This record gives sequence, structure tokens and C-alpha cells, in this order.
Amino acid sequence: VRGDGRVAGALRMSATAEWQGEIHAQAAVVAGKISGKLVVEDKLEVGATAVLHADIVARRIAVAKGAIIDGAVTVTSGEPVVEFEEKRAVR
Repeated sequence: VRGDGRVAGALRMSATAEWQGEIHAQAAVVAGKISGKLVVEDKLEVGATAVLHADIVARRIAVAKGAIIDGAVTVTSGEPVVEFEEKRAVR
């Protein structure tokens, strides 16, 4: 996808999904590629296969081992970024 978008609920991006632009979502689980900016009102989960060349703003963030983030990360809740080992099968 190219362009800016707004998701009313949860954004779910598979490992093969790609988005270029600015995305706003209530929550997000990202396993694919994003270039641009990602703004999440609540929780962002970044999967092990994710490649984010993006500035990220989220209330809470969890990042799987192996994920690539190239950009500024802002956590609005003041909580630390949580790191975890991916246990789900990648789709």
C-alpha cells in the first residue's frame, strides 16, 4: 500500500505486507514492512519479521527479537519497550 491511512480498530500486517506512508491505528500487530510513520493509540506489537523504516509513536510497544526498527520511537505511557521471543508461526 502507498499513501496515508487511518484504521478504526486494530491493524494486522502479515510478513509479506508492505506500507509506504503514514498510518494511524488504535492498536497494531506488524510482521511486515513499513516506511514512513506509524502512530498507535494503544499497543503496538512488532513481530520478528518486521522491518520498520519509520518513526513510531505508541502508548505501549513490544518488539520481538529479530525485528528491525530504523527511526525514532516514542512511548507515550512512559513504560519501557518490552522485548520478547516470537512464538507464533509467521504468516
